[in-house]
Formats: sequence, C-alpha cells, structure tokens
Amino acid sequence: MAQKPSSLRRTVKAFHRRAREFKMIVKGLISTDHPVQAQIIPMRRCNLACAYCNEYDDVSKAVPQEEMFRRIDHLAGLGTTIIVISGGEPLLHPDLDEIIGRIRSHGIIAGMITNGYLLVPERIERLNRAGLEHLQISIDNVTPDETSKKSLKVLDKKLQMLAEYAEFHVNINSVIGGGIQTPEDAVVIGRRARELGFTSTVGIIHNHVGQLKPLAPREQAVYQQMKAMNRSSYSRLNKFQENIAMGKPNDWRCRSGSRYLYICEDGLVHYCSQQRGIPGVPLLEYTVDDIRREFLMEKHCAPNCTISCAHQTSYMDYWRAPQHKLPSLKKARPELFVQIAQPKEDRDRELVV
Repeated sequence: MAQKPSSLRRTVKAFHRRAREFKMIVKGLISTDHPVQAQIIPMRRCNLACAYCNEYDDVSKAVPQEEMFRRIDHLAGLGTTIIVISGGEPLLHPDLDEIIGRIRSHGIIAGMITNGYLLVPERIERLNRAGLEHLQISIDNVTPDETSKKSLKVLDKKLQMLAEYAEFHVNINSVIGGGIQTPEDAVVIGRRARELGFTSTVGIIHNHVGQLKPLAPREQAVYQQMKAMNRSSYSRLNKFQENIAMGKPNDWRCRSGSRYLYICEDGLVHYCSQQRGIPGVPLLEYTVDDIRREFLMEKHCAPNCTISCAHQTSYMDYWRAPQHKLPSLKKARPELFVQIAQPKEDRDRELVV
C-alpha cells in the first residue's frame, strides 16, 4: 500500500530540486555548448486519441530499455541538464521507472509529460522512488467531448492522488484554441490546480505544424483571466504567448537543435515535435559541432512558433549570439559545414563535420 510522504520530506525534496535548477541556469549562462533540455519519446503509442494531437499512434511498440539507456547516456555526454519524457503516453512503457533512474544516475533533472489516466497511488510512489522531479498534465476541458477526453471530470481524482502522494513538482496545463469548445474551462482547471497546491499554466494549441493560431475574442478574454491568476515564475516562462494570443509574431532567437533537442522514438534529433525531419540527425551521431551550428542558425518557423519548450529553453540566450540564415552562416563559419550527398528525392540538408 502506498505511503503518503511527510510535509518535511516534501520540503526537503523541493529545496534540493530548486538548488539543482539554479545550477542548471548557472551552467546554461556560462556555456552554450550543451543542451539545456531534451525531450525524449520512449514510445509513440497513446491510450487516448485527442483530435488536435499529431504526436501519437495506437500501434507503436515501446523503444527497448537498452536503446533508451544509450540515448540517455549520449545526452549526458553532451552535457544535457534536464530530460523530459514524453510521448505518446510514457506511462505505457514497461521500463519507465528504469528510464527515469538512468536519467537521475547522470545527475540530470528528470521530468515527464503524461495524460494522467494511468496514475494510481502505487504508481505515483514508484515515480517517487525512481526520482522523478517534474510532472505535467494537460487538461483540455471540464467534461470530455469529441475533441478531448483529458477532462477535469475524469482526472480530478488523479489530481487528488498526486496532491496526497507525489514528492515531485506538478504543473497542470490548461489549454485554449485548437477546437476546444468551452475556453472558459481553462479558468476552472487553473483554479482547481491551485487549490491542490500545484502550479498552473495555460497553453495555446498550435496548428498541425506548430505555428501561431490567433485566439478569438472569447479565447483572448480567457487568456487574460489566466494570466491574472497565475503570477508564479513557472507561468512567467510562457510570456511569449502574449503575442500569440493577439496573433502577432515573436521576435526571438530560437535555439532548437542546440539548447533544446526533441528526440523521436526513432532516435533522431528534431527541432521540435512539429518540425520532424529537421535536422533529422541520429542522436548517437550528434556532437557539440551540431549544437554550435544550430545555436547560430536562424529558424524559419520561429516568429510564429507556439512550442513552449523551445521558447523556455531559449530565454537565457535571447541576448547573445545573433543568428544567421543558412547561406550567411555557412559563409561566416565554413568550418562547421560539409556537403552530404543524398538521393535526389531527399531534401537537401547540411551536416556538421
């Protein structure tokens, strides 16, 4: 039977977690030659089928444990400071606890994004023992509909379990846009999250390529309510959404492929979940030269991007190292590039030596 952690134990864990996060920031400010955050996918299969989501299927097998270990070890070798496990639904992976343990064995902060359906007290306790430090659940509505089954009505008992048993930080992300029928539900979800002692954020659902989709007036009003309600440092990491809500582009330097890596179930590095195939390099072949190239490369999708992970991990580098388009970067830093011959039907790309 699962045991509830004491308030003292939770306090100590929270202090230790914040200290490690501070070290992560200091390391990121000192050096730009390592990823701040990597998101890894141990399986693409999911137990839900949300209408707006393009990051899942219902047939994929779990990536074998040893292969996940190799990927985590390589990320550790690159100096990665936080690894977030996502999917699909990561709780479906039979070796999830061992994967979390492998991340923590390298001193890396371990996080996870889940739909929460499979959480029970015993499972939460296992996540505690494995060393999970951050968990996020996105809740789309108060009651389930044809767009999403990730509803407060279904998940509230799971949230209560987390409030009682979790030793890790929990964030509840409510969403607006993307076909959500009742945007006002986001406020109800945010208030419930705060009642339970969690942090709360609001996400603006992107289109099928992760790009800006302006909010309607009704949705903008909800966004402003959520903004007024959430004043924590965690929610302020989403300040980039101010322009998105108004349908305006953001002027920023995206460091995806450098400070933020998205590693799909096939073990390839992409800018994010919505830019699969770019750069499309196997993680086990990824080097510090790849990191340096992508740090300096201007991303064509950046102005209208809604991907919070990409924005958040780029904040510390907004002020330095102006970026360039590929031709000008190649001219300025030719030592970073080598032409790779590819079949005619493949898209041209540049790989670092």
